[in-house]
Amino acid sequence: MCRSLCRAVGRYSTAIVVAMVSAATASPGQSTSAAGASDTVLSIEKPRNPLPAESASAKVSRFSFIAYGDTRGRRDGVNEQYEHGLVVESMLRTIKSMESGPEPVRFVLQSGDAVVNGRDPKQWNVSFIGLINRLTTTGGVPYYLAPGNHDVTSAAELSAPGRLVGLQNYLRAMGQLIPADGATRRLTGYPTYAFGYGNTFVIAFDSNIAEDSTQLAWVRAQLEGLDRKRYTHVVAFFHHPAYSSGPHGGSTIERPTMAVRAHYMPLFRKHHVQLLFTGHEHFFEHFVERYRDVAGVPRRIDHIVSGGGGAPLYTYQGEPDLGAYMRSSGVDSARVTHLVRPGSKAGDNPYHFTVVHVDGERVWLEVVGVDWGAGYSPYQGNRSVLGDTLGRRD
Repeated sequence: MCRSLCRAVGRYSTAIVVAMVSAATASPGQSTSAAGASDTVLSIEKPRNPLPAESASAKVSRFSFIAYGDTRGRRDGVNEQYEHGLVVESMLRTIKSMESGPEPVRFVLQSGDAVVNGRDPKQWNVSFIGLINRLTTTGGVPYYLAPGNHDVTSAAELSAPGRLVGLQNYLRAMGQLIPADGATRRLTGYPTYAFGYGNTFVIAFDSNIAEDSTQLAWVRAQLEGLDRKRYTHVVAFFHHPAYSSGPHGGSTIERPTMAVRAHYMPLFRKHHVQLLFTGHEHFFEHFVERYRDVAGVPRRIDHIVSGGGGAPLYTYQGEPDLGAYMRSSGVDSARVTHLVRPGSKAGDNPYHFTVVHVDGERVWLEVVGVDWGAGYSPYQGNRSVLGDTLGRRD
């Protein structure tokens, strides 16, 4: 890891680099000599029921997982995140109710923006980590976070000082949950990793640096090396949507969004990634991208934007500008349908999370509204089948 970070921060003094690397790689709960406990982000506790080694779960074909995003709160660093707490309470009830059934919840994905300012250790320690400890200990499930712009800043440069501080804090918080540096399923020095469970492969990357060639090459290698006879479902989660209809989308095309469109979406089409989870927009919406692969076979990507984890809620601002994106798809012939649009009024879009049910070749989505959003029905109901040929569950 030192080699990667030292290259990234070459213009800084050796002493500063060593201090940053020491803080980022210290063992869980360990304080550096330069910082007291109050200045050090704590590590989220290990899950009571960790995922087994990939080879050990190869025959699993029925389970579920939770996906959501954007948990930053109004009083981060002062109090535990209240709205996020409501979401976590509902998740714990869901996990408990499903644990003895045919599709127990095996892990949780969070698509970014854990706290308002990821450079501030107090925000992680006071407001976020205690809630996630409840999921990993009481709920017992592994928790995976992809970094958002509030976590590691929106800087595209690996050497940006603010990014390095935010990344250090992210790595401390997630140190016991994600694969270690040097592991096959981890890009050393990056918050970029993957894991496999049963018939499903999951990959997380940092969309703040979506232009970064090292990260892109690693993601490509992971997809190219997959055993698709085993991994019939491939899921990617990251922060910035390729398209959305909130204040970060519509006629606005942000730099990370442009990079995701240019670099990652063609890769996802090539390797038949089926399901994307993002946040950044604080509401729920669902896009379907259809295309034909090189053999002319019709394919589909379901793109879920789920940013209702506790951050201030957003509203619909307009359809995304997709003209250039669809033209650039060329032989892929991409077409995008906006299956579920968020509401245009403040009360239309509640706090929520999603439950993805995997049953062999079939996958379906359940949206769970929280607090005043209980009963949220974005599909004239709260369930939707994902994919065109996976069959419907009653």
